[in-house]
Amino acid sequence: MNELIKQLKEQAGLTDEQAIKTVQVLRQFLNGKVPAMFSGVVDKFFADAPKGSADDILG
Repeated sequence: MNELIKQLKEQAGLTDEQAIKTVQVLRQFLNGKVPAMFSGVVDKFFADAPKGSADDILG
């Protein structure tokens, strides 16, 4: 997940906070779009995704 956040920062010019929030929104979006039987796959993919705010995560 850190690789995705790094790419969002580098390629899209996002700040740490913006990149983390983007990953969080993406997770919620995908969980809302896939059939329930696949939500575990999405959860597994995002298992190490940051769950708090950027301030909480980055200190």
